[in-house]
Amino acid sequence: MMIIMKSNATPQQTEAVIAKIKDMGLAVHLSQGVEATIIGAIGETHNIPTEHFEGLDGVDIVQRITQPYKLASRQFHPENTILPIDGFTVGGDEIAVIAGPCSVESRSQILETAQAVKEAGASALRGGVFKPRTSPYAFQGLGEEGLELLAEAREKTGLPIVVEIMSQVQLDVMLKYVDVFQVGARNMQNFNLLRAIGETRTAVLLKRGLSASIEELLMSAEYILAGGNTRVMLCERGIRTFETSTRNTTDINAIPVLKNLTHLPVILDPSHSTGHAAYVSAVARAAIAAGADGLIIEVHPDPAKAVSDGKQSLKPEAFAEMVNQVGQIAQIMGRRLAATQGNVQPLKQGWM
Repeated sequence: MMIIMKSNATPQQTEAVIAKIKDMGLAVHLSQGVEATIIGAIGETHNIPTEHFEGLDGVDIVQRITQPYKLASRQFHPENTILPIDGFTVGGDEIAVIAGPCSVESRSQILETAQAVKEAGASALRGGVFKPRTSPYAFQGLGEEGLELLAEAREKTGLPIVVEIMSQVQLDVMLKYVDVFQVGARNMQNFNLLRAIGETRTAVLLKRGLSASIEELLMSAEYILAGGNTRVMLCERGIRTFETSTRNTTDINAIPVLKNLTHLPVILDPSHSTGHAAYVSAVARAAIAAGADGLIIEVHPDPAKAVSDGKQSLKPEAFAEMVNQVGQIAQIMGRRLAATQGNVQPLKQGWM
């Protein structure tokens, strides 16, 4: 249930509404914007008449939120959520570009990659240290050693780091290093992990599951939001279909659909959605044209020698060209790249 206060409502009137919500055994979510204060009554509200709140001093409108996801709903939060992340924002006019290797392999590899993506215009560095692999014999990541290397790369480049978390048992060690948690597709419905992340205030990039519907993605986001962590970004990374010519099928429709249903920022991962480096730039351009708030791209200095996902990783020079291309699309859309404001080259022929 959503309770919108009058523009002239006093703090005391707002507190009275909050107290009544709590007396009914419901949780409270307070959103204080420039034009309105909105109070969310979270829980089993279907048997509670709206009249319980409509007569309270300072209350303007009481509405039921019809979607099963409440806090993620644009009905509850009409304006886009804009998340500040160490020098740039996600969800506003800026386009965030997160880039780096699938796996942190060595000090030289991650430092070289970090410097390259920084120079090309990336706004954050990604790198895996705990790897969810199909085979138990495949490279599983460097663990805390990899986190230390990422922290060093951040110190040298200024790029915040985005790292996948696989289990709540990794939470304490990752909190010491990580700027943004990435929840991978296989863990989208790991509800214990989502609850644990919800108790933190670290930003989260939540990836859509391999066969998950958009509503299921939003319900997973709701677990994090309900815990009090409002710093959530959604990531479309392709879904499993009958098609085999690409690793997954990029659901480009998901971008405008999500932008219509939720206020949360939407990121697209063209590396995992295609599985082929040759297709990444084209899908990245399409994502920005469709309204995505950012991209997450796999980049490796020598993809042929990568221990994981080399086939879909861009070389640094290809990544730099892709950044320039999506920057041009962003300009057409009235937006700009977060880390390269004004540095995008003029429009070129041949790739549009």
